[in-house]
Formats: sequence, structure tokens, C-alpha cells
Amino acid sequence: MFNFGEHLKRLRNEKNITQKQLGEAINLSWRSIQNYECGYKKPSYDALIYLADYFDVTIDYLVGRNPKKDLS
Repeated sequence: MFNFGEHLKRLRNEKNITQKQLGEAINLSWRSIQNYECGYKKPSYDALIYLADYFDVTIDYLVGRNPKKDLS
């Protein structure tokens, strides 16, 4: 089963940034990022858009619906 938190953490680690840096980049608290990664909370629709834009991936890729990062 797909684990959004692990996937988000992997993307963040690929960019070599902290939870705090990611939160600041997309205007969320580091605690929100931590909660997403630990599975305590799910991101809102707006947060998904910010995350997808930041990582330059599709929302479908971000949530595990598509193995391709882009639409091509």
C-alpha cells in the first residue's frame, strides 16, 4: 500500500532539505510537514498543490496514483 508520508520524505531527502526548509518554501509550518511524513495528518488540497509545484511533479505522482513524475 502506498505511504504518502514516506513518499514525501523521500522527495524531501532527494532535495536535501529539512522539514523546516520545505515548510518555509511552501508557507507551511515544519510541524505540518512532520505530521504529513509521520502519517498523523493528510495534506489539504492547497498543500498538495504547493508540494507538487515545489517538487515539480504531478499531484497524481505525489499521491501515488501515477509512477511518472510528469505528464509526458
